[in-house]
Amino acid sequence: MSRLTVKKLTTGYDKVDVLHDVSIDVEPGKITCILGANGAGKSTLIRSILGLTPARQGELWWDGRNISHEKTHRIIASGIACIPEGRKVFPRMTVVENLTLGAYLEPDAAQVRRRLDHVFEVFPQLKERASQLAGTMSGGEQAMVSIGRGLMAAPQLLVIDEPSLGLSPLYVKENFRVIRQINELGMTVLLVEQNARQTLAISHYGYVLSQGRVVAEGSAADLSRNDEVRSAYFG
Repeated sequence: MSRLTVKKLTTGYDKVDVLHDVSIDVEPGKITCILGANGAGKSTLIRSILGLTPARQGELWWDGRNISHEKTHRIIASGIACIPEGRKVFPRMTVVENLTLGAYLEPDAAQVRRRLDHVFEVFPQLKERASQLAGTMSGGEQAMVSIGRGLMAAPQLLVIDEPSLGLSPLYVKENFRVIRQINELGMTVLLVEQNARQTLAISHYGYVLSQGRVVAEGSAADLSRNDEVRSAYFG
């Protein structure tokens, strides 16, 4: 299984560095989380992994090769999929049309059908709503569509950005249950979140970003017991 390693990454926008000397390691088959408040640099880290904000210093390694300056479409094709913050479904397309877009790199129609069946196993509700326009669904249901669309790419690594954002507590709990379930089926997950309590409950290892720097790292259990993390996120 493929491993993502970020080594001493510094990057930003215009003349301003947002990330400073950031190093993380995403172990295959595990859920690795990135915790941090708004403005900590979490989104910039995701953009760097996807090649949208290239490294100024440092390196990003995926599947044994340096992807620091690779084009985004090549990074996606190599097995990394991203579920964006805020879900970003296509509102005037049906559920099944939204899902099928996630498999746009797969030329085999039978393989696409098998992936669709797998998504419907994970989200039985979506099978019932297959012909419904995504824009008419609740926020929680749209989150299912967004995660399902990411799975349709059959990635080796799923990057999930703020899955709890804007959702009711019930759907937040359901989303985290599904993320754990996906991981138990063998998917490597990089989970980027502010909701520390539920994130650490399902993660194996984590990093805490503050002002563009890694200020703490460790197993999820260790971070849950870390006094600074507890005071910042648990009150």
